[in-house]
Amino acid sequence: MFESMKKFVSALRVPSRADLERAYLDSAFDRVDLENRQRQIDRGLFRERYI
Repeated sequence: MFESMKKFVSALRVPSRADLERAYLDSAFDRVDLENRQRQIDRGLFRERYI
């Protein structure tokens, strides 16, 4: 009972910026792609933009 409730609650959770960055880095094909992705994150790819 509680296990299904935990799954339901975790499905509703909004991923944090760190989760999004980790998933983006994990999908890199090779070291060069990984380094490019790290640079993009350092430049603010996942930062919130304020207008």
